[in-house]
Order: sequence, then C-alpha cells, then structure tokens
Amino acid sequence: MAAKPKPVKSAPQTETPALSALTSTSGERGDFDRLIHERSRLAIVSALAVNKSLSFNDLKSVLAISDGNLSSHARKLEDAGYILCEKRFENRVPNTCYSLTPAGKKALKHYISHMESLIAAVKHS
Repeated sequence: MAAKPKPVKSAPQTETPALSALTSTSGERGDFDRLIHERSRLAIVSALAVNKSLSFNDLKSVLAISDGNLSSHARKLEDAGYILCEKRFENRVPNTCYSLTPAGKKALKHYISHMESLIAAVKHS
C-alpha cells in the first residue's frame, strides 16, 4: 500500500504593494471603476472634466471617435449618472451637449487616486 502524500504547508501570502494599491480604504478589492477605465469613456470623462460642457460634435472631434462609439460610450456614462446629456435646438438644428455631473467628478477623482496609488506602489517595488 502506497503512503498518502503529506499536504505541503505554504507560507502565508503577504499582499504586494501593487495589490494593496488596488484595495479600497475599506479593505475591499474590486473598488476599481471599470466603467471609467475603458479608454473612450475615460477620454470622455477627462474632456468633460476640463470643459464645462461640450457638444456632441466637439467631443467627437476632440476624441477622434465615430458617432456610434461616442453615442454608445456616452450612454453608458449617462446611465451611471456620470455625465448629463442635454438635447436642445439652436437655430432649428438639434444640438446635444454633455457635461460632467458631481458623481462623475467624484468617480474620476477616485479613479485617479487608484491609479496614483498603483503607480507609487510600482515605483517603490
């Protein structure tokens, strides 16, 4: 009869600085905002953070993305409450303007804080 192999005890795992940088202040992982992290949505939120508002065409031009991509990403940010979409007419021409909401500003600041923590952790590792 063959002897059963003994279980190998592994050393307790310690959290690396890079992993702790992605941990929220409450100690929970997954606090990273994936909605903003997507490149086009981050660009939209960033552009609106430095402008009071931008029209659809101005935003499309600044970001160099298609109508469909801008519309799709803007809708996701609007549904999350991060941006406000206002549709109006100027000289009988429809005009859509976007602006960043207080929740969007807060989410962007939180995202930037996470990224700064991650950069600092990587620099010091």
